[in-house]
Amino acid sequence: MKYVYDDGGRAAAGYKGDAGDCVTRAIAIALEKPYQEVYDDLNGLRASMRQTRRVRGSSSRTGVNRRIYDHYLKSHGWVWEPTMSIGSGCKVHLTDGELPIGRIIVRLSKHLAAVIDGVIHDTHDPQREAHCVEPDHGQPLKASQWRNENGICSIQRRCVYGYYRAS
Repeated sequence: MKYVYDDGGRAAAGYKGDAGDCVTRAIAIALEKPYQEVYDDLNGLRASMRQTRRVRGSSSRTGVNRRIYDHYLKSHGWVWEPTMSIGSGCKVHLTDGELPIGRIIVRLSKHLAAVIDGVIHDTHDPQREAHCVEPDHGQPLKASQWRNENGICSIQRRCVYGYYRAS
């Protein structure tokens, strides 16, 4: 997939350096809202929720608990579309042709990212296309594998657990 650097308005809001704010960035980008507004809304929502250990440790800067951002997105008319269930294995990857066109927020392992018309908008490229080598014992190859002098190689694509889309 194509990737475009996009901080969601974080620098324009006066923030510097790195932060674990992927939820805030992804929502600001996908919903086309100012970063500071989303930042404040998520922190305000956290303060209004029942203070469990996970909710209490949640913040717009260091990571937002799923209960909080799920509530926030649903209150803005967005719906969750799961692409994986327990025991199903990965069905949808962060790659061309496997995600719908439009403005969506994909949930990956420990990360959220905005995808607009098949283009990732984030501060880094979250795709995984590492070549992995496993021992070659003469076993049959899968469609995405090949042999070389080091063993069997394959390309791993990052799994999408689901995505939010406007309803």
